[in-house]
Amino acid sequence: MMLELEGLSAGYGADAVLHDVDIQLNPGEIVTLIGANGAGKSTLVNAISGLIRPFSGQIRFEGQRIEQLAPAARLRLGIAHVPEGRHTFAGMTVAENLRLGAFLDGGADWMARARKLFRYFPVLEERFGATAGNFSGGQQQMLAIARGLMSEPKLLMLDEPSLGLSPLLVSEIFKLVRRLRDEGLTILLVEQNARQALQIADRGYVIENGRVTLSGTAEALIRSKDISERYLGIGARNSATDHATAQRAERLAQCLNP
Repeated sequence: MMLELEGLSAGYGADAVLHDVDIQLNPGEIVTLIGANGAGKSTLVNAISGLIRPFSGQIRFEGQRIEQLAPAARLRLGIAHVPEGRHTFAGMTVAENLRLGAFLDGGADWMARARKLFRYFPVLEERFGATAGNFSGGQQQMLAIARGLMSEPKLLMLDEPSLGLSPLLVSEIFKLVRRLRDEGLTILLVEQNARQALQIADRGYVIENGRVTLSGTAEALIRSKDISERYLGIGARNSATDHATAQRAERLAQCLNP
């Protein structure tokens, strides 16, 4: 087991967002978190990376409890977090952004690491000396992912990598994520684009109101009528009726309490 969350509750200030969340990731797989805005997906990855401290519960990485470790210590263990919104340094060049990604160990071999990444991101090699602020949204997302990979992580957490991108660029980003998995990287993918996320994932968790309400293989979740209606845009569109809402609630209850 690479990552295990057990009974995790977390939030901001005194307000809880996550409630008793249990999640597991095995080495070399893509696990996706799907859910609506405000469901708690970003809060979960923030808790894993150490940006917030959990109220209760445990986070274990390769068997080691890490919930009290600082973010830098978690990065040294091999956990990289590419947050929502890209957050590249607009006034810095591609080279400078990438070098920052290797800062924890002094970055002595940062250029060798960058060259390895150019096979995934040829545009970054072409524009190595260009300022990141002049990049398109898709290029900035590629730079953000590349910067996360500069620490040579074991686990890469991507928070909404498709946000604000054209369909063509979204497809390219998801192809890249699958390629990274095929080459051995473990990936936790947070996405509202549930259809494409499940198409490349091995497993998935559905988060609603801070709780895991459904989990399973990606194939099983795609086949789920509830997931299709809520997140994939398949099926009847009259979910606002009391009858349809009650039916979905009953099916979810059966899944959670067989």
